[in-house]
Amino acid sequence: MTVRREPLRIANCSGYYGDRLSAALEMVEGGPIDVLTGDYLAELTMLLLWKARQRDPATGYALSFLAQMRDVLGTCLERGIKVVVNAGGLNPAGLAAKLRELAALGGLHPHVAHVEGDDLLERLPELQARGHDFAHLATGRPLAGSGVQALTANAYLGGWGITEALRSGADVVICGRVTDASLVVGPAAWAHGWAVDDWDELAGAVTAGHIIECGTQATGGNYSFFTEIPDPVHPGFPIAEVAADGSSVITKHPGTGGAVTVGTVTAQLLYEIGRPRYLNADVVARFDTVRLDQQGPDRVAVGRVIGEPAPATLKVCLNHRGGYRNAATFVLTGLDLDAKADFAEATLRDATGGPAAFADYHLRREHGGACDRLTVTVKDPDPEVAGRGFFTAVAGTALAGYPGLYLEHAGPRATEYGVFWPASVPADEVTAVTVLADGTRLPVPRPPTADPASPFAHAPYGEDAVPPEPQLTAVFDSPPPRPGRPDPYDPGTARTVRLPLGTLLGARSGDKGGDANVGLWARDDRTYLWLRDYLDVPRLRALLPESAKLPVSRYELPNLRAVNFVVHGLLGDGVAASTSADPQAKALGERLRGCLADIPDDLVDLPRIPYVPLPDE
Repeated sequence: MTVRREPLRIANCSGYYGDRLSAALEMVEGGPIDVLTGDYLAELTMLLLWKARQRDPATGYALSFLAQMRDVLGTCLERGIKVVVNAGGLNPAGLAAKLRELAALGGLHPHVAHVEGDDLLERLPELQARGHDFAHLATGRPLAGSGVQALTANAYLGGWGITEALRSGADVVICGRVTDASLVVGPAAWAHGWAVDDWDELAGAVTAGHIIECGTQATGGNYSFFTEIPDPVHPGFPIAEVAADGSSVITKHPGTGGAVTVGTVTAQLLYEIGRPRYLNADVVARFDTVRLDQQGPDRVAVGRVIGEPAPATLKVCLNHRGGYRNAATFVLTGLDLDAKADFAEATLRDATGGPAAFADYHLRREHGGACDRLTVTVKDPDPEVAGRGFFTAVAGTALAGYPGLYLEHAGPRATEYGVFWPASVPADEVTAVTVLADGTRLPVPRPPTADPASPFAHAPYGEDAVPPEPQLTAVFDSPPPRPGRPDPYDPGTARTVRLPLGTLLGARSGDKGGDANVGLWARDDRTYLWLRDYLDVPRLRALLPESAKLPVSRYELPNLRAVNFVVHGLLGDGVAASTSADPQAKALGERLRGCLADIPDDLVDLPRIPYVPLPDE
């Protein structure tokens, strides 16, 4: 094939299963693009697709993708726009066949390929017999003997299966569980003729893929400084212009809402990450080497990124049944709210039997001025215990409780929930295959991997990654020492003012399995120096009391003027099983921005200067 010289314009039209349906049409009609991608999968999505497949074995994929293709497939074929998605979920072959069927009804005949090999469910006994224990990455508990019966088990594949499909002339490539960034890595490697060990180029594509994978979160969605965006409503979806050297420019179509700035891109880079070494199936991208530059309106340049050999293991996402749960919310109004909350809790324990009566019993109080809410959540293997039994006991307290008692969200039906079990498997145990429309099966090259003895060779990666094994977790109780470096803001010499952290700092947070990450960034060098030295683990624990007794990892990314924290165990068993009001930790960053801090007064009115990378320290 002829190697492309100009950048490849890769446009994303989906950040999750349920994202804006019109986005595909907006991206195809809004301006020139070369590749249309869509990310539909997360740990919870795999469980939802399993449930759909129980109702209809022919499904198990993202139905919304078919609706989007009705709008744009003809135009994509006419213009030579490639389509690459992970909408195949648990059944990429089924979705590929369905798309061919629907296309034929419209007189279209696209070359549709799919990538398989990620589904390990049927292979679990064989792999376990060979000594792979699929130990839980957070607890170390082996799958065997845990009593867990896996419903899904999918390894995170890389982008080379996509590359092979495009090299074979595919118009549409449908994947199952590939890493989110692979949707960009595969097309970029195809267009630019990269080799499996072009580490820096691949790392750049992973970085671009991570930036655009969550759609409008890169163009102003969920952005701390949204009030600075002139048109924040209906933001355009992002485009990555990936160059042959792996560098890229992040942009969007002209005339669309939102904005692409160093700030919006920084926010997305910090989303759901852990270590600065961002591990993907094809390469380790050194996020601590990422540099951003505002090239012009809605154009942010991402410089070359250092890459390292791929991990020796692949992350595996397993899901299993957890049981049944139910909840009831008591509204507390008027006076004596603390006494009313105590009364309600005592009444609940008396009526339901309290924690001893259920497998799990959790109370959560939310404050809201003159109106608080006390939510009790119960879990149990028996749907009757968690369902009608719990509801009957709660309803029986209605006339015997505190004054003004009324309930929200109470009912007799318990709902089944699943539990995410993150594990890993040696990369050489997983064989990805590209399947063409005529049934031809093409082997997918494996990248060289890191030395298995490396402490980073086995760490998990991706959107919903979990932390390394406990002995590898980097937990700091204060910033790493810097001998001879003066404190730029000694409290004895600098005057401070008590203001919310968000006066100066942006934040982005999200879930990482049962953990939560929150990244904070500054918009100038002096503020970053203060952030770096002020916000250590003890201060974070003081500001977020729920993290006080949990392990916390802290990482610095000076090029982004950012500090990233991972709070281990904050979300329990992950989003599907969490009893948190914010089970994906989406609001954690904004909560932290609202916390008061002692800020040097000379930073408060500091003018915002153009981004200039920090000098080497």
